[in-house]
Amino acid sequence: MTVSYTLEVADAHFGGFTKLLLRWKGSIYKLLYKDLLVFCGVYTFFSLFYRFFLSPKQQDLFERIALYCDQFTNTNFIPVLFVLGFYVTLAFNRWWGQYTSFPLPDNLMMVVSGNVHGTDERGRLLRRTLMRYANLSSVLILRSISTRVHKRFPTLEHIVEAGFMTKDELNNFESLHSDFNKYWMPLTWFSNLASLAREEGRVRDDIALRLLMDELNKYRGKCSLLFHYDWISIPLVYTQVVTLAVYSFFAFCVIGRQFLNPEKGYKDHKIDMYVPVFTLLQFFFYAGWLKVGELIINPFGEDDDDFETNQLIDRNIQVSMLAVDDMYQNLAPMVKDKHWAQRNFSVPYTLSTAAETLTPAFRGSTYDMRMSADDLEIHQSADTAAQKQYLPQKGSQGEGMEGLLQRGKGILRGCSLPSLLDVASLPHEEEDEENIININHKEQEMSLLKVAVEQHY
Repeated sequence: MTVSYTLEVADAHFGGFTKLLLRWKGSIYKLLYKDLLVFCGVYTFFSLFYRFFLSPKQQDLFERIALYCDQFTNTNFIPVLFVLGFYVTLAFNRWWGQYTSFPLPDNLMMVVSGNVHGTDERGRLLRRTLMRYANLSSVLILRSISTRVHKRFPTLEHIVEAGFMTKDELNNFESLHSDFNKYWMPLTWFSNLASLAREEGRVRDDIALRLLMDELNKYRGKCSLLFHYDWISIPLVYTQVVTLAVYSFFAFCVIGRQFLNPEKGYKDHKIDMYVPVFTLLQFFFYAGWLKVGELIINPFGEDDDDFETNQLIDRNIQVSMLAVDDMYQNLAPMVKDKHWAQRNFSVPYTLSTAAETLTPAFRGSTYDMRMSADDLEIHQSADTAAQKQYLPQKGSQGEGMEGLLQRGKGILRGCSLPSLLDVASLPHEEEDEENIININHKEQEMSLLKVAVEQHY
């Protein structure tokens, strides 16, 4: 079963990820411990053989071989990091693509439930049969690529026994000869049955039928993509290169990382520690990385972190039948909601989440931006100098300095500038004296506002 630890890392806290290191199921220890024991056993064998079973002359020869092998483990002669990093990245992208390609019937069942009408037995039969065909197609394709599903349905008779297919449909399925996988046949039945429902008026217009066909093609595309993921693997030569690079690297490490006699003064052999701690860590990281690639290159097996295909099959058939049968036009009575009479209302919080109400709502990064008086003045180009825009005079009579100050605060605190502006044109020489007086009054008001804002800030 897939190992999930999402809840344990929902909040970042001290020691959060450290607790995950103690798990066994789905862990790197479970994948790697046998390889690590083999490496430690071989390393120990050569160490004991060098120390206790070789003559001084043979020890000299072994030491020269060890120094020679160590050259290849401490340089870039074997590009382990490069080939491993690229390989695991490629395998992970493939793994994620396979996950997103899994055929889920959710969209299709919504379209069937909303567009194939009829509360009688015929309408119910049409909806359930359509979704059974869709689920049958996914079972056939998963049976072809997943060892779990194939063990569950080893023959087509097991699929009939499970209720995904009838005996007549099985005879029809087997009567059509094809050298290729026939997972697409139930989807063809779906298409023909949807056309029949349109002729009977169960699907009321061609737009609804087109919507059914579009969702069916998306579903079929995912089934086809899974089939091609199983068919076209990562090139075998690349997998072989990565495996040889890692294994040959640690084959050299078995000899090259031996602790040699410190009395002989070999470079980097000043101390005899017996246990190669850093070599073991390097083996754990590199070989563990290779195991990760082996694990995710095909997630349709029976490893701890492989996809739970059988549970997905159970989930899909259950929810699709509920959606098109039990839930078809099964609506609760429409009533006025709890906040019907309230224009402004808030949804209650629990005591543990009440503190979140103190956090102000985000309205934009410039909402509380401070503005100067020059920022509020509108600039006109030289060719339109005869026209100016001023702040409105609304409510200026009797408003006084306090009113102007409040209006200035409103602008600086994020009020809409266009809503506070009023466009006025300077009079030409032929305009009357009353317009000139009004313009002068607005200029005075603008000056007062600028002074008030400057004094306040």
